Amino acid sequence: MSVFADLHVHTTNSDGAMDLDAVPAAAREADVSVVAVTDHDRLHPDLQTPVTVLDGVTVVHGIELKVEAPHGEHVDLLAYGVYPTPDLAAELERLQEDRVDRGRAIIECVEDRLGVDLDLEAREGIGRPHVARAVDAHPDTDHDYEGAFEHLIGDDGPCYVARDVTAFERGVELLSNASGLVGLAHPLRYDDPGAALELTSELDAVERYYPYGREVDARPVERAIAEHDLVPTGGSDAHDDDLGKAGLSKAEYRHFRSAVSVNG
Repeated sequence: MSVFADLHVHTTNSDGAMDLDAVPAAAREADVSVVAVTDHDRLHPDLQTPVTVLDGVTVVHGIELKVEAPHGEHVDLLAYGVYPTPDLAAELERLQEDRVDRGRAIIECVEDRLGVDLDLEAREGIGRPHVARAVDAHPDTDHDYEGAFEHLIGDDGPCYVARDVTAFERGVELLSNASGLVGLAHPLRYDDPGAALELTSELDAVERYYPYGREVDARPVERAIAEHDLVPTGGSDAHDDDLGKAGLSKAEYRHFRSAVSVNG
């Protein structure tokens, strides 16, 4: 399927490698007409409206918010057509303060364990990919990007530090009041996909298209879409400039935009 809209892209505003100014060129390179910027737990300060056009490319202002589900697992919500409300802004500020503290703790642990200086500052938007890139780039470490996660900062790694996240119900409330559409990201990536998909009864959408890197059975997602009348979304979850690995066709994007406009 030709991807018309890639609705899951990260920038340097969180843990992506591409700044906002580079998005249009990356979109054109991938023959993508629409991009949703969905930075982790952070709105993009240079996107002043829910939908805008940058250098000929439609850019949807979105966000990816990690929440704690009732069954105890952390899941990610994707919201589209976002405009900042005071309540959402306050919650994101709280989360960013926690990100900075967590980032500092992870950096210090990795530096102490490897005996190196990563020359990396804990700042708003920092995530583990920043640390992994710094480890990979350092001449005195033996770990590449994937190895940094596997041996140091992965969920079971010696330098892993847990995050403070928003409760699911609160996250849905905040995003619903501040955006046109709220959905579940990459539903088949969780430890308990069934429990994650049950959450879609409280949502507007679900990420139907996603590059899992393995064969997946999408039938549970299709059943959830039919059962809860969900809007299908899709995106590459790009943290680099390689867009269009997954997303919506032109017809599917029209349905998405209509839903965002109606719900907003």
